[in-house]
Amino acid sequence: MALSRIIKSNQILFKSTKLIPPNSSLLHSCKSPLFFPSNQRRPICAKHRNDNFLSSDQINISNAFISILIKHPFSPNNPELNNLVPLLTHKIVESVLNNLKNWRLAQQFFTWVSSLPGYKHNIYTYNAMASILSRARQNAQLKALALDVVDSNCSMNPGALGFFIRCLGSVGLVDEATNLFDQVKRIGLCVPNSYSYNCLLEALSKSNLIDLVETRLKEMRNLGLEFDKYTLTPVLQVYCIAGQFDKALSVFNEMLERGWVDEHVLSILVVAFSKWGEVDKAIELIDRMEERGMRLNEKTFYVLIHGFVRESRMDKALCLFDKIRKLGFCHSVSLFDVMIGGLCKNNEREKALSLYSEMKELGIDPDFGILTKLISSFSEEEEEMDRLLQQCWDYVGSQPKNLLFNSVLEGLVRNGSIDTACNLIQSVMGNNRNGGSVLVKYFLNEKEVVTLNTNSFTSVINGLLGAGKVDMALSLFREMVQFGCNPTLSHYNDLIDALCKLNRLEESYELLRQMKEMGLEPTHFTHNCIFGCLCRLEDVEGAVELVRKMRFYGHEPWIKYSTLLVKNLCKHEKAVEACKFLTDMAQEGFLPDIITYSAAVNGLIKIKSVDKGLELFQEICARGYCPDVISYNILIKALCKAKRVAEAEGLLNDMMLKGLVPSEVTYNYLIDGWCKNGEIDRAMLCLSKMFGKEREANVITYATLVDGLCNFGRPDDALKLWDEMGRKGCIPNRIAYHTLVNGLCKCGRSSAALVHFNEMKEKEMRPDSYIYIALISAFLSDTNLPCVLDMLKEMVDVGNLPDPLDKNFPIIRGAICKLLEDARTSFSIKHLIAEGKIPDVSLLEGAEGRHKPSI
Repeated sequence: MALSRIIKSNQILFKSTKLIPPNSSLLHSCKSPLFFPSNQRRPICAKHRNDNFLSSDQINISNAFISILIKHPFSPNNPELNNLVPLLTHKIVESVLNNLKNWRLAQQFFTWVSSLPGYKHNIYTYNAMASILSRARQNAQLKALALDVVDSNCSMNPGALGFFIRCLGSVGLVDEATNLFDQVKRIGLCVPNSYSYNCLLEALSKSNLIDLVETRLKEMRNLGLEFDKYTLTPVLQVYCIAGQFDKALSVFNEMLERGWVDEHVLSILVVAFSKWGEVDKAIELIDRMEERGMRLNEKTFYVLIHGFVRESRMDKALCLFDKIRKLGFCHSVSLFDVMIGGLCKNNEREKALSLYSEMKELGIDPDFGILTKLISSFSEEEEEMDRLLQQCWDYVGSQPKNLLFNSVLEGLVRNGSIDTACNLIQSVMGNNRNGGSVLVKYFLNEKEVVTLNTNSFTSVINGLLGAGKVDMALSLFREMVQFGCNPTLSHYNDLIDALCKLNRLEESYELLRQMKEMGLEPTHFTHNCIFGCLCRLEDVEGAVELVRKMRFYGHEPWIKYSTLLVKNLCKHEKAVEACKFLTDMAQEGFLPDIITYSAAVNGLIKIKSVDKGLELFQEICARGYCPDVISYNILIKALCKAKRVAEAEGLLNDMMLKGLVPSEVTYNYLIDGWCKNGEIDRAMLCLSKMFGKEREANVITYATLVDGLCNFGRPDDALKLWDEMGRKGCIPNRIAYHTLVNGLCKCGRSSAALVHFNEMKEKEMRPDSYIYIALISAFLSDTNLPCVLDMLKEMVDVGNLPDPLDKNFPIIRGAICKLLEDARTSFSIKHLIAEGKIPDVSLLEGAEGRHKPSI
């Protein structure tokens, strides 16, 4: 909805929104207005004073202290300092602190003074020290100072409390600010007023603590303290930061109604609109506020423009840019750079050129960044490219042209014109003299030769690698070396990384050899690129050999690659080789982590070596490794699958003794194991343990138990558990319905099975063929042939009738025979056979004509 539809002349913005839900009594009640009118003026700080409050004698004493402190290293035994001790007062201490530039020196002086007999700091000296520490961002010392204020029982007025709170809040010490506020109030050192609360709200809002902000607002209301614009500004800010649109607008409306909206408040909401993606509303709100005589400051305009450019909303960015011009704000090179760059990126070149012309008319010299962005946005065939290059050439003047050339290359690469950049650098090298190229025309000027350097090649090589043109990058790299430019470590690393990702191992090793010949030592990154390639190729010997070399350099192989190798080997049933690799790694001094070992354990289990997996697990535990829940789950699953559920439960107890919390998956493996062992009661006990550990059973848990109960001949318990699943908010899926229907059929509860079968279809879950077979079998057992016929017809309609070669087809054949023999169903079944929808079982049995249909 456009803002203009919501805002009407002389009406409040978004009046329908509420700061707090209607049932909340946080800021209002039915007997009192939402906010209280206030004539209160916000004090700047807690009695912030300067040397004007000192007498001339006190100023001289203060200056004497400062002179002694800054001339010599601080010493508590300095006789000059001790001579001045009798003249010390709180005002002099505060003045000295405020005039010291070094926070360490100020703290040394503050601590020394506090140790003098008969002297005790007051709140103004504490605040002076707090201000120094907060500006220096010395949080540890500031925390200690806040504790000392309370421990010393220092009384204070509300303004002084607010000032200290703001010092804490400015460096993010919100907990300390809250504790100080509450303690001085509880002890009786201060009775906070609206200003004190406002300072606390400001600190809380900076840390986005909405709940605490609302709690303190309620506290203010209960105390009868008045709200003013400084109360609501942090409230507005915290709602904006949190993206609570309605609450933020409600606060803004109230401030607007009270006449408390100023440029700062407006900026908060406008920036929030932009972050919420409501750029149109942000612009319209600015217009509406300008009608009321308010406008954003220059900084906020710049922030908004940068945001719009990032979102590619250049129409809005241009609108604000034009507004800045009309308001008389100065345009900077950086702002033009952002705007022109955004327009070039959006392919709005004419507008970019227009801004460029305006920039020159204003006497603002464009820098290389702006010029190269413009150049790289035009193709060489366009006349504008020629003009821009000429201007660039003139701009550079007598300076070396290399900087311009490199900037143009970078601009082309950044703009995606990689091939153009390649052709240009090849032409300058003399390998591809394209006389028709505008770029070549300027950079092959016979009077002013461009000298290529390493930086010229770097941007193009990186661009080629980024575009996946590895072979072209390698070719250009070799030409760079032949041209006499020295390659850097970064060149080798980037090329080796690209080759390794393509598993081009031999070429990577060749570059590594050349690199060493150049006197460049391989880095941690270089070796790990090759190590990763070896792991992907499952080259165990090569990986171990490289690890030995890495140890010589002090480089550690990345665990992610070791884990990848182990997983790949195990996937190809080479778990023994994987374990040998881990042993070799350990012998070289590089211990794999528990994730890598878990992958090996899993690999051993997959090749039917559960005991070997268990043995490796116990071995790594003995070495001091702490297996995680996933590691335990791997073994528990394997043991349950091998019907060694008691051992699996032993592992469950072991992991809990080690402080690990079993997951739902852990319990599901055990429940499935007990069910398949035929020990359904132990499975149900496991479910109870699961609830006792505050673990929510999921649909897999319930489906497993339902299947187990039905297999054990307890369909009533299965149905009770099914109902419990629904009450607990666990929604059954298609597999769960299959399990229940199939289980009920096996228990001879065909009527109940049919009810849940129909319920499943109502939820648009399509039954599998075997569910139809199960129902048909159950109805045949009950001699309920009409229902058998209905199931058979439905199978035909949905295309679920099994093929004659299917293992379940004998059940269908038996059903057809029964239906042909029964007078109630024979006509319908013969009709289906005649239509070819179901096979003629007599033909399948080789007894043609025995049940030949006649209709």
